[in-house]
Amino acid sequence: MRVQQITILGATGSIGMNTLDVIARHPERFQVYALTANRQWERLFEQCRQFNPRYAVLLEAVAAEQLQQRLQHAGLRTEVLQGMAALEQVSRAPEVAMVMAAIVGAAGLQPALAAAQAGKRVLLANKEALVMSGHIFMRAVQDHGATLLPIDSEHNAVFQALPRDGNGDLRAMGVRRILLTASGGPFRTVPLAALEHVTPDQACAHPNWVMGRKISVDSASMMNKGLEVIEAHWLFNASADQIQVVIHPQSVIHSMVEYVDGSVLAQLGNPDMRTPIAYALGFPERIDSGVAALDLFQIARLDFEAPDARRFPCIALAYAALRSGGTAPAVLNAANEVAVAAFLEHRLPFQRIAAVIEHTLAAIPSGAADTLEQVLAVDNQARQVAREHIERSQALC
Repeated sequence: MRVQQITILGATGSIGMNTLDVIARHPERFQVYALTANRQWERLFEQCRQFNPRYAVLLEAVAAEQLQQRLQHAGLRTEVLQGMAALEQVSRAPEVAMVMAAIVGAAGLQPALAAAQAGKRVLLANKEALVMSGHIFMRAVQDHGATLLPIDSEHNAVFQALPRDGNGDLRAMGVRRILLTASGGPFRTVPLAALEHVTPDQACAHPNWVMGRKISVDSASMMNKGLEVIEAHWLFNASADQIQVVIHPQSVIHSMVEYVDGSVLAQLGNPDMRTPIAYALGFPERIDSGVAALDLFQIARLDFEAPDARRFPCIALAYAALRSGGTAPAVLNAANEVAVAAFLEHRLPFQRIAAVIEHTLAAIPSGAADTLEQVLAVDNQARQVAREHIERSQALC
């Protein structure tokens, strides 16, 4: 068996660490080529010591210098690189067979796109790559013969439930719609009035999943699910009307595909990201993930409910951006990133996140999203509009 080399973009985040956990179980299959992070050089050093990658990349120059000194002191030969160009370099390197794209937010777009343009197997955990530039990204995958495998548990579940020989035409495959499940997050049953006073720590206390703070807030607002609706549109060539969000508090059914004959195929498993990661790493084989077997008797029941539009207004905003098309999803994503950051810094109430996004979408008309330059330009514009709106709101308080 030929050992496959892999670059992990965002190695110090939850997806990156879970990926390394799975890789460590299969040293005969996988070798780490490069590990990357934004600034967490201490954790990256420990990962370098365990997996001995050829390269370690940090976006921040000071962090890169600190890691280089620590590696030299430890006698490790991993070479340290710095900056966005370095992320793209280790994503398209000829030796690399697979790239785990797990950088959170818009910062992950360019290296993920570089991997697709280099014809790699792209394990996509970065929603923003498709939300911001779905047309560009999918065109790169097709034009350069890349393989795109979704890592989000929901899209991974849909991928598993669709016919393997499908041609991207859901109707031809007999699919009526895709059902994306959502836990409902920590505020599913909290009284609406109490949401005015929730804290970042409360928003990040997800009942089922262990995730980073940004994605945890997105789960609490269910913008995470809205972004996944847009992502599903590009991954599965599905219209907005073919994608439905279903709240499923147990997070056991990760998503479903409904067929025209009345059949509904679902993928079930414990809420552990190592399952979809292992599926993508081993595809088309299945390999051990380290995840415990699902005990249906212990679960005992599975519940479903429709999302509350008053509680989760971000879902409707995401559908509206998808239907608008063009740069609207990029505006949605940028405004959300700015609003979530402000909430985490205690500068914006939780319930104002949706208002910032709605204001930004209204302020910037949707335009063409045919080039990366267009996407990045509107991303910068949307961030500025969102920041100014938050500052004006603070001044009025």
